Amino acid sequence: MLTVSTGHASRTGNRDRNEDFVGMVVPDAHVPAARKELESKGIIAAIGDGVSGAGGGREAAEYTVRGVITDYYATPDTWETARALDRVIAALNRWVMAQGQAHAQLQGMATTLTALVLRGQRFVIAHIGDTRCYRWRAQENAAGTLDRLTEDHVWDRPDMRHVLRRAIGLDAKLHVDYAEGDLTEGDRFALLCDGVWASLKHTEIAALLTPTRSAQASADALCDAALAAGSSDNVSAVVIDILTLGTNSFADLAESGRRLPLPPKLKLGQEVDGLVMQNILHESRSSMLYTVREVASGQSMVLKTLHPLMADDAAAREAFAREEWLARRIVAPQFPQYIPRAAGERSHLYFLMSLHSGVTLQQALESGRHFTIPEVVTLGASLLKGLSVLHRQEVLHRDIKPGNVHLGADGQLRILDLGVSQSAAHRGIVSSLKSLDQSASSSTDTLVGTPSFLAPEQFEGAAPARETDLYAVAVTLYHTLTRRYPYGEIEPFQRPRFNEPAWPARTRRDIPQWLENVLLKGVCKDPKQRFGTCEEFVLALERGDAQPLPSVELPLAQRDPLKMWQWIGVVSLILNLLLLYLLLVR
Repeated sequence: MLTVSTGHASRTGNRDRNEDFVGMVVPDAHVPAARKELESKGIIAAIGDGVSGAGGGREAAEYTVRGVITDYYATPDTWETARALDRVIAALNRWVMAQGQAHAQLQGMATTLTALVLRGQRFVIAHIGDTRCYRWRAQENAAGTLDRLTEDHVWDRPDMRHVLRRAIGLDAKLHVDYAEGDLTEGDRFALLCDGVWASLKHTEIAALLTPTRSAQASADALCDAALAAGSSDNVSAVVIDILTLGTNSFADLAESGRRLPLPPKLKLGQEVDGLVMQNILHESRSSMLYTVREVASGQSMVLKTLHPLMADDAAAREAFAREEWLARRIVAPQFPQYIPRAAGERSHLYFLMSLHSGVTLQQALESGRHFTIPEVVTLGASLLKGLSVLHRQEVLHRDIKPGNVHLGADGQLRILDLGVSQSAAHRGIVSSLKSLDQSASSSTDTLVGTPSFLAPEQFEGAAPARETDLYAVAVTLYHTLTRRYPYGEIEPFQRPRFNEPAWPARTRRDIPQWLENVLLKGVCKDPKQRFGTCEEFVLALERGDAQPLPSVELPLAQRDPLKMWQWIGVVSLILNLLLLYLLLVR
């Protein structure tokens, strides 16, 4: 667990008003909810220096610092740290500019910002302006080194060295610098305003940051030394000591996935880490799902692991680590609940999820269950609302199908199997993985998912997107109603041709026109013609025939082949009668 010691100080100095503002959030590891925040979001500290000579400098600094240290924790856990900070800071910049334009006394309000996030074993810095971030790090056989980790955004001319080129509230087109690196136990970080660093030499700052003082004593000493050196500005400092490191989230899980052995294929009653196997829920060539009972609590749950045949497959292990990483962070009733285990409790590679009685949609279809139109509409809306939870956190499921939709006995629909899902937080690490199941194989190595549910553009090399997930939902609903596929069933390694989709009402006559329009829009070949968001799709289902979508115009041959041949027969008869008439007249 990441632990730190902190200190901060801010002095008005020789100014009438203190336009600096500092803040930090250190979640309490002893409180379960805060401990989760510490693991997923980390610790954040920030310093802002309101632009002097402009109205509202203090207000800009305070609002920006307060906003960044609070709003950061409201961003999805699946976002990369830099992305989360960028979204938050961009919104704050718009607010500061709007306030300056709306109130004459605040015209020109602006502030610098340097924010530091510490998470696991990494740090991320967001920086704009001339506040600074320093790091003091001990070195072998040396007293230690002090590194400046940010660059000042000021003009190069000597007479303008304190004039900002970039700041919050200065320009609508905001450009923030980001930096990141590894943490080491014993590191000391310092956030300083220009009133401190401009008055002290680099060697003086280094001497005041050596760990002979506590973090609080160093923050006080830096401000006091700057004032003693003649600083005429406000002086502020934040000092943070790294005491112990945390875990590296996905990277840490990937490492444990490489290190831990796979459990053997479990037999009834066999025990692993205090978990007794009750039965096999699912087995594929890549994974195993068991129902297990925890001896200590008596609780039944689902244990998921890789198939023993995957023991030497590095890609399978990395994909499994990614699935666990996502399962930890996707907390919603439309998904099974991840059940954490304390560090050191696992002797084998697996993770645990909550157990829910019921069947998958695929099992229901195979058992011959007939779904009514209202049932399918309700199912579709529930499925889309669950998928929207993923999309809001910038996660793509990539394998929506009846086999991954669970119909709980409690009436709750749950989306299963995040094994090939993709998050914005690690697309750079694993941008594309092959499906592990034979049933989810595709025609090329770059395709992931079950072929019959893959959007047409994916077979042409297009990257997965929200539209491809929504296409899979539409095919799932289409198949639930008709037991068929809009473009026919697609086999693995097949290069399909997509002409026009078969109208579902040709197979099932009770499908109303409005629902047929919704399904045809959902499975349209052109992604631009489909639904763009889950919310848009849900709205079309909920409005139903009250506000139906426009009918999709298809050729008569596709729309009603029987009627087409009837018309051909009528035209042919008329032409033959006309020819007969002409012959008789002659």
